[in-house]
Amino acid sequence: MKKIILFICLVFSFNLWSQNLCRTQILEQEELFQKNELNKYSKYDFSKLWTQTDNTLIYGIIGDNYQRILIKLISVKRNPSKNNEYLVSGKSMVKSNICDFSGKITITKVQEIKKLRFGVDDEYKTAGIKNQGLLAASYEFVENKQQKSSGKFLGTIQTLWYLDKNDLMNYNDIESYSDKYFNNAFIGIWKSNNSAKEKICNWADYRVPNVNCDFDLGAGELSVSDKYQKNGWWIKPKSKW
Repeated sequence: MKKIILFICLVFSFNLWSQNLCRTQILEQEELFQKNELNKYSKYDFSKLWTQTDNTLIYGIIGDNYQRILIKLISVKRNPSKNNEYLVSGKSMVKSNICDFSGKITITKVQEIKKLRFGVDDEYKTAGIKNQGLLAASYEFVENKQQKSSGKFLGTIQTLWYLDKNDLMNYNDIESYSDKYFNNAFIGIWKSNNSAKEKICNWADYRVPNVNCDFDLGAGELSVSDKYQKNGWWIKPKSKW
């Protein structure tokens, strides 16, 4: 029950914040059929959707000052006993502090798009795409309590997908050329294991979701404004960590 209440609160906050924040929705609701097709798509394995993007293109913030956080999902596997649950392991890094985490992603909603999109010059029109859409899920990742400054990540996810001619689920990057494109938007909080202190914590592929509109000034790609550069954004992360 507590998790359900938390999920509802996060969704409410998501809608409230969207009045003053940028990149709060991957797709507008009017572009989607409103029926939840969770049962229809429960037979498909979505696990590879969350590990497709190069880690150097995943951007995140933690705290009100938008300190940079790096998130790496190392393994995502479907729970063999629960079709809509995925078991996750990964790492987080803030400044030089690295923590291991494990947890789960639980798909709660799957919506189909009203009009299929095929990219520049309809590049994918003859590719045999059966359907496209957006999934919503909740997540809970718990960092190793034996490690320094550890906590847990809680929130919701939006992910774009498409179903191909071979009946396989794919990460939808067909419109990644678009300036407004981003995917795998994780929006929520980080909660300290020791003090229970909470901080906002959001990350996604290619852009940071649900942040102040003065944060990212880039047109074609992420470009963090000078106001936030000092909070870990001017340092190039290590390729391996």
